[in-house]
Amino acid sequence: MLWIVRTAYRCRAYPTPDQAAVLNRTFGCVRLVWNKTLGERALRYRETSVSTSYRETDAALTEWKKTEELAFLSEVSSVPLQQTLRHQHTAFQNFFSGRTRHPRFKSRTGRQTAHYTRSAFRMHDGLLRLAKTRTPLRYVWSFDGVDAAMLNPTMVVVSRESDGRWYVTFAVDTEQPADSEPVNHIVGVDLGLTDFLVTSDGVRIANPRHLARRARNLARYQRALARCQRGSINRRKAKSKIARAHRKVRNARQDFVHRNTTKLVRSADVIVIEDLNITGMVRNRRLAHAISDAGWGEFRRQLAYKCERAGRTLVVVDRWFPSSKTCSVCTHRLTELALSTRVWTCPNCRTRHDRDLNAAKNILAAGRAVARGNSGDACGADVRRQGSSFPQLAMKQETHAVRRGNLCPAGQGQVN
Repeated sequence: MLWIVRTAYRCRAYPTPDQAAVLNRTFGCVRLVWNKTLGERALRYRETSVSTSYRETDAALTEWKKTEELAFLSEVSSVPLQQTLRHQHTAFQNFFSGRTRHPRFKSRTGRQTAHYTRSAFRMHDGLLRLAKTRTPLRYVWSFDGVDAAMLNPTMVVVSRESDGRWYVTFAVDTEQPADSEPVNHIVGVDLGLTDFLVTSDGVRIANPRHLARRARNLARYQRALARCQRGSINRRKAKSKIARAHRKVRNARQDFVHRNTTKLVRSADVIVIEDLNITGMVRNRRLAHAISDAGWGEFRRQLAYKCERAGRTLVVVDRWFPSSKTCSVCTHRLTELALSTRVWTCPNCRTRHDRDLNAAKNILAAGRAVARGNSGDACGADVRRQGSSFPQLAMKQETHAVRRGNLCPAGQGQVN
């Protein structure tokens, strides 16, 4: 059976001054349509408790173009404007289903995007022509294994970042790639802050702390921004400098996560991770900054789609599974384990454990149990707690407090 997957290729774009003017005007119209629709939608619901459908917003956009005040909306392609209405409709559907928060207004200083469907662009021999522009948009293709001249994109997204860089993204429907060769290996992964990850094989990857390493320069740039007068050219330059610094942090974090997720997918047939409650963890004001800098959510997202494309199995064990407090040798469970305790001794079998390595081994054991229970067909499956019980030995155990081992410096304890 042939499976079709959506693939995106993001490239650096270099529009001409005329193209930049058209695209900037399109960004402004897209932002206006989004904000005006969102405001009227919220006002109608607040006054009459009646929701607004996509058909009604599309009809309202047509009427806006007929007015003298908003007649300039007809100067840009109508496709990005209709696409932003569709995106807002989807955003409200996700909000009412509880998956996301309420849609927010768009700012002119943030990232600007315009989505073009097939009726608003032409792609021939690698040359991209957008609606309302006369010349092809120049971009740099950096994917060696793919020929840009053979692309048949279903959608093109043009974006301008806060630091002034332009990008174009090609969304392409491609065939599902062949599964990777099996390596007959299963690995458990424990994420942390001291070490970004520790595997059940004993492999440790240090946390690079991308944002923390550049915090001093960022603070200096932000102090310079605070001294600039609002609306001045120097303030705009200072904002661009801050945006460039954040872009470097973001790119370094993305590269780090991509390298390690790819390495994991290539080295194991089954990868077992823990379902961390990242949203709840960042509410801890002492660890929120470090958790956000680590990028655990992006790590799991990349690992999920790479496992699916490579034909690997990703098992996610329950977030309530006590991986750190359970002895990986005798399965004895502690009543409590301080976050600062990095090494502890099991009071039952006297085995001395490294906290992170012990957690990775327990996560691996839980993943093996799930794989056996599903006859090896656990690809992408989440493992959830059934009732209030966890995997234990049949014998009755008494729980004891742990004897503290080595301590890590304050603020560097792993969340587990």
